Amino acid sequence: METQRENAYYGHGTAAERWERAQLYFAAEDYAGAARVLSGLVEEAPEQTGPRLLLARAYYHSAQLRRAEAELRTILERDPVERYARLMLGRTLQRQSRHEEAERHLRIASALAGDFPQR
Repeated sequence: METQRENAYYGHGTAAERWERAQLYFAAEDYAGAARVLSGLVEEAPEQTGPRLLLARAYYHSAQLRRAEAELRTILERDPVERYARLMLGRTLQRQSRHEEAERHLRIASALAGDFPQR
């Protein structure tokens, strides 16, 4: 459980400073730290795709797959042709052994990227 002091640390600074800090945590492979910063940013600006997508990636890399799935589905509800979110959702579902469900999303992501099977 996070203490008030930890919450204050991860929430300290302007949105731009916290975005930069989250990217640094992510680059350093501290995905849980990145998620702590990003969750506050997403709460403040839920309409922005960038922080939500990075939050989903942080959840994915820290094996918080249900949370990653929820964030990716939120992105896709707003923007069904967000290719990277579609790809990430497919991979997230694969990691949960939901292969049939994943296949649909992976096919859509490939189509959005212009990757069509050769005949």
